[in-house]
Amino acid sequence: MELDNQQARARAWFEELRDRICAEFEAIEREAGSDAAFAYIPWDRTDASGEGGGGGGGGVRGVMKGRVFEKVGVNVSTVGGAFEGDFAKTIHGAGDDPRFFATGISLVAHMANPHVPAVHMNTRFLVTTRRWFGGGADLNPPLPVAEDTEEFHAVLKTACDAHDPAHYPRFKEWADDYFYIPHRHVHRGVGGIFYDHLEGDFDANFAFTQDVGRAFLDVYPRIVRRRMDQPFTADDVGQQRAWRGRYAEFNLVYDRGTLFGLKTGGNIDAILMSLPPVAHWD
Repeated sequence: MELDNQQARARAWFEELRDRICAEFEAIEREAGSDAAFAYIPWDRTDASGEGGGGGGGGVRGVMKGRVFEKVGVNVSTVGGAFEGDFAKTIHGAGDDPRFFATGISLVAHMANPHVPAVHMNTRFLVTTRRWFGGGADLNPPLPVAEDTEEFHAVLKTACDAHDPAHYPRFKEWADDYFYIPHRHVHRGVGGIFYDHLEGDFDANFAFTQDVGRAFLDVYPRIVRRRMDQPFTADDVGQQRAWRGRYAEFNLVYDRGTLFGLKTGGNIDAILMSLPPVAHWD
């Protein structure tokens, strides 16, 4: 699959960010006395029916299970093809021409210690008849701590403010609206930022998307190190597993990224890596 300059630059950044994040997460495992490391599993794109073809591409699924990170997935994919049927009408710029290109990074971490917040981060570049960036990051603590929530938001706000003072309030509200579980009447976590359809000036929007990734790499490992040795109880684990059930409900019922991956022939294990390793429902 041939890429133009913008597509190649975006893919290269997402792969670089993946490598930097995974190295940092492995360093945290070393600090905890663990030799856990990411396993990288490449995959090739199939179409939505599972028969293959349709523009090609693929990705690499990175998974680590360790002492601190009970389960963390960091995936990079670069795919192209054509949306099928009416699904094309739901995608920005694909209503009249279903052809698409997408490259991005997606990360979900579920932590062994209930005091360490789970986290989600995703940034992506899509091309239809339009070209745009989207993504964001949000913190998902089973046992929320104000210090962690405030620092996470402060770092993201700084990244946003460097590009446009209107970004943070707009993208924070977007995250609050998006990461909500209507049937439970609760938010999935303590929020962050979420943005989509950021188009026009490629260089400016690419720079912002890169800064979102750098902000995540700055703040999240610091929160992990702060909480990973904190004592916890069986009740804390119970609350963590119940909260994970809510997380799974959102990702399976409402998350647009899950649907996009399934509709575009993505790797099933990579798409569902967001699901927690252990959860429970009352």
